[in-house]
Amino acid sequence: MNLANLHRKWSLSAKLTGILLPGLMTSSLLISIVAHDQEVSTTTKNLGDPAPLIRTKNWIKGTPVTSFEKGKIYVIEFWATWCRPCKEEMPHLSEIARRYRDSVTIIGLDIYETPKTTLGQLKSFVDSMGLQMDYNVAVADSYYIKKNWLDATGEEHEGIPRAFIVDRDGKLAWMGHPCDHFEEALFRILNGTWDIPKLQEKINRDRRLKILEDTLFEALEFAPDGMYRNENWKRDSAMLLVNEFAKTDPSIKYSPRIAAELFSILLRHDIKMAYEFGKTALANPTYESPARLIRGAIENLPRNYIVPPEIYELGISALQIDVTERESCYPLIGKVYMIYSRIAEWNWALGNKVAAIEAQEKAVASLKSRKYPSDYLPTDLPIYEAWLNHYKTNSLAKGF
Repeated sequence: MNLANLHRKWSLSAKLTGILLPGLMTSSLLISIVAHDQEVSTTTKNLGDPAPLIRTKNWIKGTPVTSFEKGKIYVIEFWATWCRPCKEEMPHLSEIARRYRDSVTIIGLDIYETPKTTLGQLKSFVDSMGLQMDYNVAVADSYYIKKNWLDATGEEHEGIPRAFIVDRDGKLAWMGHPCDHFEEALFRILNGTWDIPKLQEKINRDRRLKILEDTLFEALEFAPDGMYRNENWKRDSAMLLVNEFAKTDPSIKYSPRIAAELFSILLRHDIKMAYEFGKTALANPTYESPARLIRGAIENLPRNYIVPPEIYELGISALQIDVTERESCYPLIGKVYMIYSRIAEWNWALGNKVAAIEAQEKAVASLKSRKYPSDYLPTDLPIYEAWLNHYKTNSLAKGF
C-alpha cells in the first residue's frame, strides 16, 4: 500500500466515522483499511486446487513434460541465470532429484530472463552446471507462467527462486521458497501425511498479517497529512496504535517490521521494556523472524549511545538466529562473515573473550570461502584477520 492510497482511505474513512482522536485511528477506520486491502489481495489459485498447465518455449535438458500424470509427483522451480540464490539452490535441488529419482520429477523453469540472453547461452549455462543441475530444465512461456502460477497463487511478489509441489492427484500441494520446509513437505507428500488445508490456512493467515503490517507501519511512520511522525508522538502514541491493530490480530506486535519499530522506539525511552519486548519478539516469530531488523536497530543506534549489556546479549541472540537462517540456505552469498564478526564485536564488548575469538575465527573462515569475489574487497580479509589478532592478544575489551 502506498502513502497516497493510505492517505486517501484515511481521509475518506475519517469523514465517514467522525474521528475525534487526532493521530490515532478508531476500530471502524482500521476495519475499513484492512477490509479494502484484503479485497485487492485475493488469489485465484490455492493449495488443493488443480495445478496450472506447464507451458514452455524450449526444453533444454531431460524429457519434456506437457501435463501432470495422475499418480506422479512433480516439483516445479522457477529460476534465472542472473539469480544468484537460484544458482546456490541448484546443487541442493539436484541432490533431492537424485534421492527421489524414481518417484519425483523435478523441473527447473527459466523465467524472468534478461532479453539479451539467447537460447544458446541458456544451454551453455545448463551444460556448465553439470551434475549441479541434475534435473529437467526448460524455458518457460513467461507470460503464461507468471500469470497462472506466480500471480494466481500470490507468489509473484516473493521473487525467485520459487518452487511448487504437485501431488499425485495433480493438485498444488506446497509452494514457497526452496529453503522453507521444502524437503519436509516433499517427504510428507510422498508418504501421504501432508496436510494441505493446514498449510493453506497458514498462508492465508500470513498474508492477512502482511497486509495489516503494511498498513500499521505506514500509520506509524506517517500522519494523515503525509508528514513523518516525530519522536514524541512515537514515544507517546505508537504502542496505543499497535494495540488498536492488535485487536484484529495480536501477533501484529511481533511481525518483523512492527517488532523492529517498537523495539527501536523502546530503546530510546525504556531499556528494560526494550529488552523484554525484543526477547519476546525473537521467541515468537510470525511469517518471518524479526531477528535481522532487531539486530539492525541496535547497529543503527547513535555512536554516543551507551549500549547496556542486556541489549548486546539480545543483539547476539538476534545475530545467531540470522546467521543460522543464512547458513542453512545460502552460506556462500549470505555474507555470514559480517554477522560472525559482529557477534565477535558484541561478545568482546561484554568481556566474553573466548566467544569473541571463536566468532571472529568463523568470520575469517567464511570470508576465505567466498565464492563470488565481487562480494568483498581485497582489503577485507586482512582487516578481519587483524581483528582476530586483536581479540587474541588483548585481555580486556577497550572499545571499538
